[in-house]
Amino acid sequence: MADKDTIEIVLNGIGASPGICIGKAYLVDKEGVDVVEKYFIDKKNLKKEIKRFKSAVKSAKDEVQAIIKGTHEELRQHAYILETHMVLLKDKMLYGKTIKTIEKEQVNAEWALKKVVSTLKSMFQNITDPYLGERASDIVHVSDIIMRNLVGAEAVNISEIRKRVILVAHDLSPAETTQIQLEKIMGFVTDRGGKASHTGIIARTLELPAVLGLEYATGIIKNDDLIIVDGNAGIVIVNPTEKSLVEFEEHKIRYEEYRAAVARGSHLAAETTDGFRLHVMGNIELPEEVVSVIDYGGDGIGLYRTEFQYLNRSDFPKEGELFDKYRDVVEVMAPKPVTIRTLDINGDKAISPNSECDEINPALGLRAIRYCLQNPDVFRTQLRAILRAAAFGNVRLLIPMISSCDEIFETKRILNEAADSLDKEGIAFNRDIKIGIMIEIPSAVIMADVMAQAVDFFSIGTNDLIQYSLAIDRGNNKVASLFNPLHPAIIRSVKHVADVARDKGIKVAMCGEMASDPINMPILLGIGIDELSMNPQSIPAVKSIIRSMKLKDARLFIKDVLKKSSSTEIVQLVRDTYGEILPDKLYYEG
Repeated sequence: MADKDTIEIVLNGIGASPGICIGKAYLVDKEGVDVVEKYFIDKKNLKKEIKRFKSAVKSAKDEVQAIIKGTHEELRQHAYILETHMVLLKDKMLYGKTIKTIEKEQVNAEWALKKVVSTLKSMFQNITDPYLGERASDIVHVSDIIMRNLVGAEAVNISEIRKRVILVAHDLSPAETTQIQLEKIMGFVTDRGGKASHTGIIARTLELPAVLGLEYATGIIKNDDLIIVDGNAGIVIVNPTEKSLVEFEEHKIRYEEYRAAVARGSHLAAETTDGFRLHVMGNIELPEEVVSVIDYGGDGIGLYRTEFQYLNRSDFPKEGELFDKYRDVVEVMAPKPVTIRTLDINGDKAISPNSECDEINPALGLRAIRYCLQNPDVFRTQLRAILRAAAFGNVRLLIPMISSCDEIFETKRILNEAADSLDKEGIAFNRDIKIGIMIEIPSAVIMADVMAQAVDFFSIGTNDLIQYSLAIDRGNNKVASLFNPLHPAIIRSVKHVADVARDKGIKVAMCGEMASDPINMPILLGIGIDELSMNPQSIPAVKSIIRSMKLKDARLFIKDVLKKSSSTEIVQLVRDTYGEILPDKLYYEG
């Protein structure tokens, strides 16, 4: 509670993991490796400098390996993050380029490493997918460990914390977060990061409240300050008043009661009170996340992003490597469906960082299906792996960033070539899989009636659809507040796609962030979406609210929604009509 000499401060960030916690702040200090000085190395001492860098990398490998061995059971499924860091420590992009920079520019190892990391960071941050863009943080975390070993700074050891605290840090690396002991750490607060960062992913796995991306929290919060962390609203309150403490303690109790209630029903079907069944699926990036989809009651995988295997490497993955990962997911989920999305990345940047082709606007550039069709050998390898995995379960193929029918026809041609080659080689595969396209470009919305005749299903990717329809850069803080899934134009676009799908006799799914927010459920149900896919942790709450609704009412409700001319009016209409069953009503208003 704030005393007479302190003032309550409210900080706004990104709610990366839901929940509320109240407790003392514990600042995670890092010894000074931020300031790196440049100095030149005499030619005769270059070998010695390279040896010093290699020694620091070796120490970093030993450190990460020790953390992997000591990872707690709750986080065992996330050990892959640290395994990725082990790979990065050996990678030519980081390791090899740093050595070359030392040799070529005759500079100290710290400066060479800083320069290489800066280049790699900018490369990843140009990627439009939020999850993939956050992988720039992997490179930073790995380089931090090497840098710390170069300058002789002490490592942060979160496992040694002996009291119940809320961690406050500029950023938390996977190595640090995997040391967390649930009985000691109540929540996270960081200056950097977002929902797709590893800190956010791990916070959700541990079900710890987290507010990230606060920018200046470490400059405002002091050790042992009393703070409130609200991961639902994305706010942190420093030195709360007695009134705030009472208010948020009540919020906390209601939220925990609500979470327990929806968790108990997570394995029940998402069936409305008048008998309509909506399939609620999980989005995953890595095979290890299948466990979360099953645990949270998912009806299958609605979106398996396949980009991760193409990152942090200087060559393309082989067919067998891709097949092994896909098969693992398909077998575990069988007979439930697994929707595998083909490579959605501006591949030259992600895979061949030496490329001189720098795109001014990568969101509108050579990515996803455009990249795959210009690189048919890379595409064919992935399609062969997917067809082979389909022999072991229920696989659906999803093509991203479709803007014309020609792209669908060309994709089918290459898919047929892949199937024919497998058949000739006598390799087991299944050609009888459903083919769908992502509806995320306005041209695909407009042409949906024609495209529906060429595919088996639609999957609406609302993240990009909103970005392209409203001309809003999601990564630009100056306009990010305008990114609104309940903009009337977005609702009308989604309804048009759903109406076309129904008329043409195909299913329509939604796999963007819009699908995971309970406030959108009355609208999506009324529009006629057949399937929703989201981060696994959101599944129980979405299923719960669907079970509280009637399809007949939602269909009537959407008529009123379509009469509104602003998102503010639409939000108010949803709250006025369905406020009693919305989660925030349950744990915020009482």
